[in-house]
Amino acid sequence: MSTRFPIWQLVGPKTKALLVCAACLSLFGVASRYSAAAEDQLYAPANLVAWCIVPFDAKKRGPEERAQMLDRLGIKRLAYDWRDEHIPTFDQEVETMQRHGIEITAWWFPGGLNDTARKILECLERHKVKTQLWISMGDPAPQAAQAGKVQAAATAIRPIAEAAAKIGCSVALYNHGGWFGEPENQVAIVEQLKMPNVGIVYNFHHGHGHIARFPELLRKMQPHLLAINLNGMVIDGDKVGKKILTLGEGDQERAMLKTIRDSGWRGPVGILDHRPETDSEETLRANLAGLDKLRRQLADEGRK
Repeated sequence: MSTRFPIWQLVGPKTKALLVCAACLSLFGVASRYSAAAEDQLYAPANLVAWCIVPFDAKKRGPEERAQMLDRLGIKRLAYDWRDEHIPTFDQEVETMQRHGIEITAWWFPGGLNDTARKILECLERHKVKTQLWISMGDPAPQAAQAGKVQAAATAIRPIAEAAAKIGCSVALYNHGGWFGEPENQVAIVEQLKMPNVGIVYNFHHGHGHIARFPELLRKMQPHLLAINLNGMVIDGDKVGKKILTLGEGDQERAMLKTIRDSGWRGPVGILDHRPETDSEETLRANLAGLDKLRRQLADEGRK
């Protein structure tokens, strides 16, 4: 009969300590690689949402052409923006995206429960789509002090949020400039409402005035943040004709992307067309390439 002598019994205390340290370092390395991989998925194609590609598409694609375009680009999520001429094709849009396996992650929504709003809700319920309703508005009470504005906005949004909750949807406040577009005001509205299905969608292209304070603003928004839409960013871009830029063409977005990644926030990330003079496929493709370059730059920084 052979006798087995486990290595642990054959080594001294110092060697045992070294073996334990080596094991810990190995596990730490594996954990770090998994952590880095998880962070990298934030900006991976599977997490990207195409935004501003319906009325802004120079080719004026219909639902089927749009779905085929997204298939070619490898984008499996859509935030649906529309104009009045698209209302008759709401059902066709949903059915087409479902057939192509494209998730409708968000839907542009009116600031009140008017007839079009109800048509959207009925369409979503009919097709069992659970999505984010992106809402913007102007100053809800121009003559009121801050507390009055917050209350007025909350009063306008509450019935929308209640209707959305009934069909399993959420509401995201969309920054589009003005009082309503300031993150602190949106946070105040969300906290006033205290409704679990109300949050914020933050848009880079409406946030040029926020660049210097972005880390601070992100911390305030993060508990309520449902989505973020990216854009190439330069200081005062909205004032110097560079409001909409391809990702990677600005000098500010890489730091903003890093801030988001390092915050631990994980949610859907939008890329834009928003250029009525361009083919949405070409614009999205350029943004995909620009984002890929930024991802590689961020990964390189992390290895230094």
